[in-house]
Amino acid sequence: MVEILVIEDELRVAQAIKTGLTKEGYRVTLASTGEEGFFKANERSHNLILLDLGLPGRDGIEVLSLLRQKGLKTPVLVLTARDGLEDRILGLDTGADDYLIKPFAFPELLARMRALLRRGKAEPQLLLQIEDLKLDVMSRDVRRGNKKLDLTLREFELLEYLLKHQGQMVSREMLARDVWKETMRATPLDNVIDVHMVRLRKKVDQDFEVKLIHTVRGVGFTLRKEAESK
Repeated sequence: MVEILVIEDELRVAQAIKTGLTKEGYRVTLASTGEEGFFKANERSHNLILLDLGLPGRDGIEVLSLLRQKGLKTPVLVLTARDGLEDRILGLDTGADDYLIKPFAFPELLARMRALLRRGKAEPQLLLQIEDLKLDVMSRDVRRGNKKLDLTLREFELLEYLLKHQGQMVSREMLARDVWKETMRATPLDNVIDVHMVRLRKKVDQDFEVKLIHTVRGVGFTLRKEAESK
């Protein structure tokens, strides 16, 4: 199913968009602030982001700029009441793929979305890296420096997920949902996840001075350079 993230602070507008897109067969996630939108854009992958510019806290331009700086290639369709030419140029120069002025007709929104989705701009990263740790998604080759790491399938999936979210906090709930694909269990997967993480950390960090996988006590894990965790 096509995943759409709508970052819009006007509840009435956001709910109207969600209702319309859901009827069209899209799966819609809502965020009402720039901070929440930035987090959700990084928390999981989406096929398209609809982004309002006039957001409380971090405005849309700042959110868009930060997402592009992090390398997010998901197409972004800006929705805004700002109809000035300079605003449109700023949005496009910051990394927006298209611009739609409020108020807009819903059929036009759908047409713009279909055009962006057809472009297939959100290309997956095939080589993930932090410091001297490299993971090749296609060949499943994992190396730290000159050492080849022998990972199980689950360890590979865990490390790939951490690399795609490097510098961010990854909760056990996120891992259960996105790696184990378990959302309806009667009991949590915390112990299973922790065991796999201990094994992965041993393979990734044990023989190296700079540690990359860190536990965030009571929350989850993060992948980052040791110097950044102090």
